[in-house]
Amino acid sequence: MTSIVGGSESRRTSGFPAELTSFVGRRDEAADVRRLLSAGRLLTLTGPGGVGKTRLAGHVAGQVARAFPDGVWLVPLAALSDEAFVPHAVNDALGVRNETVRHPLEILVDHLRERRLLIVLDNCEHLLRSCAVLAGTVLAGTEGVRILATSRHRLGLAGEQLFDVPPLPAPAPEELSPSTSSSAVESFPALRLFADRAAAVVPGFTVGEANQQAVARLCRRLDGLPLAIELAAVRVRALGVDQLVERLDDRYQLLTCGSPTSAPRHRTLRSAVDWSHELCTPQEQLVWAWLSVFVGGFDLAAAEAVCAGKDTGTGEKIAPCAVLDAVAGLVDKSVLVREEHAGQVRYRLLVSLRDYGLEKLHGLGEATETRRRHRDHFARLGAEYEQAWFGPDQTEITERIRIDQDNFRAALDFCLTTPGEAQHGLRLAARLWFHWVAGGIWGEGRHWMDGALRAGARPDVALTRAMWAGALTSLVHSRSAAVLAGLDPVRAAAEADAELPVPAPPPVPAGALAPGRARASTAFVVLTRVELACTLVSRGRAGEAIPLCAEAVALCEAHGEQWARSWALRTLALAHWSAGQYDRAAEHARACLRLPYTVSQHQSLARTLDLLAAAEALAGDAERAGVLRGAVDRIWHDIGGNPVEALQPGRTRAAEHHARRALGDHAYALAHRRGSRLTPEQAVAYALGEPGESPAAARRGGRRDGSVPASRAGGRRDGAGFGPSADDGRDGSGPGPRTGEASAVRRNARGSSSDPREGTLTAGGPARALASTKASAPVTAPVVDPVPLTRRELQVAALVAQGRTNKQIADHLVIARRTAEGHVERILVKLGFHNRSQVAAWFSARAGL
Repeated sequence: MTSIVGGSESRRTSGFPAELTSFVGRRDEAADVRRLLSAGRLLTLTGPGGVGKTRLAGHVAGQVARAFPDGVWLVPLAALSDEAFVPHAVNDALGVRNETVRHPLEILVDHLRERRLLIVLDNCEHLLRSCAVLAGTVLAGTEGVRILATSRHRLGLAGEQLFDVPPLPAPAPEELSPSTSSSAVESFPALRLFADRAAAVVPGFTVGEANQQAVARLCRRLDGLPLAIELAAVRVRALGVDQLVERLDDRYQLLTCGSPTSAPRHRTLRSAVDWSHELCTPQEQLVWAWLSVFVGGFDLAAAEAVCAGKDTGTGEKIAPCAVLDAVAGLVDKSVLVREEHAGQVRYRLLVSLRDYGLEKLHGLGEATETRRRHRDHFARLGAEYEQAWFGPDQTEITERIRIDQDNFRAALDFCLTTPGEAQHGLRLAARLWFHWVAGGIWGEGRHWMDGALRAGARPDVALTRAMWAGALTSLVHSRSAAVLAGLDPVRAAAEADAELPVPAPPPVPAGALAPGRARASTAFVVLTRVELACTLVSRGRAGEAIPLCAEAVALCEAHGEQWARSWALRTLALAHWSAGQYDRAAEHARACLRLPYTVSQHQSLARTLDLLAAAEALAGDAERAGVLRGAVDRIWHDIGGNPVEALQPGRTRAAEHHARRALGDHAYALAHRRGSRLTPEQAVAYALGEPGESPAAARRGGRRDGSVPASRAGGRRDGAGFGPSADDGRDGSGPGPRTGEASAVRRNARGSSSDPREGTLTAGGPARALASTKASAPVTAPVVDPVPLTRRELQVAALVAQGRTNKQIADHLVIARRTAEGHVERILVKLGFHNRSQVAAWFSARAGL
């Protein structure tokens, strides 16, 4: 198989938050870190909390990204408390999927073995043993991987280099004079940091002759710790610099009675946080402590679920409106960080402030009760998401769980580590079966369910349902792969096995086809039909499988569901492929590719493209099969490999055998190589025959982000660019044009279907139809623009082109949000597109005709 490795086009940093404030100083430190990182494979940045280890690591990561062809990846560990979960967290950050029960560290090492990348392990101090085991195993099993860790303590591995991150330097009194006021800020990073952060809350604030001594004294008192300086700078809104110094001096007097074993810098940071705590109202102090049970952020509803109704210590219960007031006050005091995700406001505690809040919470004796409230909230969300999963909200639910994954993990960890709570943990992990299965992270789901059973939970119906879903999906994957591996797909099954009885599928629930009646059980009805259909195909009875799949697709379409629909469509394509109906197989595979879910989940995308490649190969289009197979191998390479093919490495399947025989090994290898240079988005466009970058363009220097350098732009970019064009053979490697007019007719017909609801043609989308018209018509002929949309859908498309959300579209047209979502989904299907930006581009181009 053609080897695929990352190239310069895939350089990137992943997981690093956008820098909302300026990076101050650290030029020399950054240079030292880069030098040490180039000299060894494991470097740990050490220092006290608040000294800026994470910020420095992120800054250096951006500077060295060009040296790592396969990227620089941040793995935040502050939210974890379970040592066993460290390898899961690294796999998750790298996008490595584990649909098996193999150990996640084994999966990770296999994924990294041939890569050159940098992993940044952030906040290792509370997970030292597991981080050390992971780093040692990864470095021993790879050659091109380097690790940059941040920790208050060293990992203790042989070959580990240490860099102690120093505080920011602040000037001594004798280094300041009236004549140096303008240059002092530039010369001393501590002053510059204070001036920058103070100006953010008090516009126009500067450090000059009148206040430079006071600012320098304050920064010295804070030992140059960036977090302490930032906490002090925000107080400029309420106090003058001299007042800040006086209050901090008082704090130091109190600290002289503290433990003599405490590091001065730790006492300094503690003093700054203590000070912020004292400036909060009693209610804000309580809410700060209660909110410390959240990890990775939370929204207002979650804050109210945890805090509202709790006793304030005065015999009164805190009301939801009081929780909102306290959250707003903590944001104003820079205790909470306000963030926005997809238009939703969320809040986050910095790690040091969260640790401080947890300490206060334990002091109140409310840690267990508050964590139980936190668990109950996310258990309710999990149950709601499971009930709503089989419906049009799958994409939104997937995103919500992704944003709150650290909180779900914290809730599960609480259940597994608190006596008497294991049953709740088993139920929560089992209810999230759709997340583990659909997200391709079944290994993580098994981790939590097995842990709950070891902690004393009893098997129940929820566990049975989750294990059934995981086993069923694995069975369908393996049987589909076995069918595709057969040299003669029509006779793929052994005759003896073909006659074995196949159970009848369960009946469709009453009213299941009615829109708005989606239930969690309907998903299992659909999956049962898919599994039975796949079993029939594997036994050479494809004709019996087709109606089962068609029924499953109808159930999914009635509810606007995509995940199970993608399974049903792939199995339907597999059935037609097994029956020798390759064009029909390709048609259903393309229908699957038009589902946004398929495109967003790379495991599903790889399997669908693989099936389409098999159909193209046996239909006689060997070059397209080679390109698609190259794209498939690249996707699997990027997400950790195909768990099914890993069981039988190096095998040659029917599709590849036919394509190689038709093209020859050399031409097939060239087509495969061109496909391996396509991004997933480009691969989808190529498969659907939509405008985008052709394999030939990628061969000549196209970028992995889908763009083409300006100096190389031009040529055919009208939708026919993925087929052989005049410039396909410039480097002598192109296979040349296809022969036969009949082949061209068949290619134009692929994916064609009419929408019975509207009676309009959706042959590969209007973009492809328009491209064919332009390519074949005389230069002087007018371009006919077939519009497959209804008048209302055109209105919605216009609003999509304006960048409006579904909610804004609903408000503008005075319709329900669900109705707006349905219009957008039908537009995507009719146009053959898979995201809103394509709709916007199509509408804008049409408006300009």
